[in-house]
Amino acid sequence: MARNLVRLALLLCCAVSAFAQAAPPAVSDADRAAIKQTALDYVEGWYAGDAERMARALHPELVKRIVRADPKTGRNMVQQMGASTLIEFTRAGGGTNTPPEKQQKDVVILDVFANVASVRATMSDWIDYMHVAKFNGRWVIVNVLWEMKPKQP
Repeated sequence: MARNLVRLALLLCCAVSAFAQAAPPAVSDADRAAIKQTALDYVEGWYAGDAERMARALHPELVKRIVRADPKTGRNMVQQMGASTLIEFTRAGGGTNTPPEKQQKDVVILDVFANVASVRATMSDWIDYMHVAKFNGRWVIVNVLWEMKPKQP
C-alpha cells in the first residue's frame, strides 16, 4: 500500500513537472505583424494627428502613466490619462508640430506570450513601454508607461 502511494506521488510529480515545462504557445508571424502595426498606428497616428488611427490602436480602457516630480514638493507622483484623452490630444494636433525628419518611430516587440505582448516605442521626445493584448481577435494597447527623453543641449 505504501509503495503504491509513493508511486502515485512520483507519477503526479512527473506529470506536474512535465506540464510546467511545456513550451509556450507559438506566436504566428501574422500576430507579430499585427502587434507591430498596432504600435505603429499609435506612433504614426500621433505624429499625423490622426485620431481615428490612434483610437484603432487603443483599448477603450487604456491607461497611460508617467512618473513625474511634483513641482511643489519635489516628490514623485504618477500622472495618467485614458484612451479618450489621448485620442483628443491626437485630434487636437498631436505630434503634427514635429517635423517629419525628426519623427522617430522605432518599435521593438520585447516579448509575446499567447495573447499578450510587451512593446517598446521610441519616439522623438519620449519612450513608451506598452502592454498589448489580443482583444476580440484584434491587438490593442491596454497600458503604457512612458518617460520623457532628456532635453538635448
